[in-house]
Amino acid sequence: MAISASEDRPQRVSRRGIAGWMFFDWAAQPFFTVVTTFIFGPYFVSRLTDDPVAAQAAWSNMATISSLIIAIFSPILGSIADQSGARKPWIGGFAVIKIASLMMLWWAAPGSPIFWPILFMILASIAAEFSIVFNDSMMPRLVGDRDVGNISNIAWGLGYLGGMVVLISVVVLLAADPQSGKTLIGIPPLFGLDPHLGEDARITGPISAVWYLLFILPMFFFTPDAPKGKPFGQAVKLGLSELAGTIRELKYRKGITRFLIARMLYQDGVNALVILGGTFAAGMFGWVTIEIGIYGIILNVVAIFGCWAAGAIDRMFGSKIVVMTSLILLLVATLGVVSTGPGMVFFGLVQLSTEDSGGMFGTAAEKAYILFGLLIGIAFGPVQASSRSYLARSISLEESGRYFGIYALSGRATSFLATLAFSLATYASGSARIGMATVAIFLAAGLLLLIKTPYPADHGQSH
Repeated sequence: MAISASEDRPQRVSRRGIAGWMFFDWAAQPFFTVVTTFIFGPYFVSRLTDDPVAAQAAWSNMATISSLIIAIFSPILGSIADQSGARKPWIGGFAVIKIASLMMLWWAAPGSPIFWPILFMILASIAAEFSIVFNDSMMPRLVGDRDVGNISNIAWGLGYLGGMVVLISVVVLLAADPQSGKTLIGIPPLFGLDPHLGEDARITGPISAVWYLLFILPMFFFTPDAPKGKPFGQAVKLGLSELAGTIRELKYRKGITRFLIARMLYQDGVNALVILGGTFAAGMFGWVTIEIGIYGIILNVVAIFGCWAAGAIDRMFGSKIVVMTSLILLLVATLGVVSTGPGMVFFGLVQLSTEDSGGMFGTAAEKAYILFGLLIGIAFGPVQASSRSYLARSISLEESGRYFGIYALSGRATSFLATLAFSLATYASGSARIGMATVAIFLAAGLLLLIKTPYPADHGQSH
């Protein structure tokens, strides 16, 4: 029997309920922006210990352990949630773990053992990602097929905006140069934070915790949840059984299987492009931390508007068009980045002045690199937000938990491959440019596989 993705779609949900759901992304993103990426992560690597190489390895191990736990347990928890019904209790439980773990990062002072911040980062990371699985699986119940891509993209854009609000606030008001003791705008850090003790970086844990606590409340208060289902013990037993059946049925649901594999490939490329773009430029142009940070802010600000525009396009033309267009833009950006070097762009076909005008991004090649970065910013939000709505349109409400769990697995299972390919190609060739070119392989492979994938991914298939 064919199951339409539009069957059993929700009754009308109030705008307040939809807004509450969208604010989850706004609440969750600062953890990834200021703790994982731009502030606490670099502090952990460069200032927490006297051995930055060991600290870098420990941080990488933290990410690997977190990814493995998330990949293994996301489908299991999603399947259990399908049987237990309500998602909010799960989100609430993981919120307690995430908030408590982030608060504990305040104690990660220079010279203290790194075991504890590593442990709390692992707990915060898995709690954050598990919460996303349950939040994503609520989405198909809130709006019909026509609007699901729009709210997904708007929510994703809100997430970037929330992350930028917190990041800019930290950089301007709290994070100080240890030498001068002043922030970016030349004032002492608020609250008397001492940069020599890393307090300006450590405070990002509690800030992200409080931000998350405040802004997930609208979802709990206003967004309708699924009806309560089986008791917990029965839900676990049935959920595991359902998951085993779901994995077996994937060979019959070839559209969804093809989509998940395509997404696994191109998401690896997207992640690598974002992770490696700044460090690639740093090696080529000698960018320092502030320039890499500004580059990251530019990408995220552009991503906000990219997501909001993509929401309207998704509503008119569907998620597949948005994902494919985004992948094409990312391919163009990757080739542009790879082709840019001091005094040239497009592999030397266009020669540029090597004169440095002074200040940040002072050469023509750096400005060209920023332009390609804008393409990345425009596309890397929509490719992820519309992938989420692509799946939502392809499944029924009753299976949303387990399929979004498998979706999380597909985003994590091979997340190391693109960066590994970059490293191997760079070591083998001695050229980071050739290493960076391998990212295009993952983007192109995902795009080619997606071209022949039906939309919705389960359209017209029986299971």
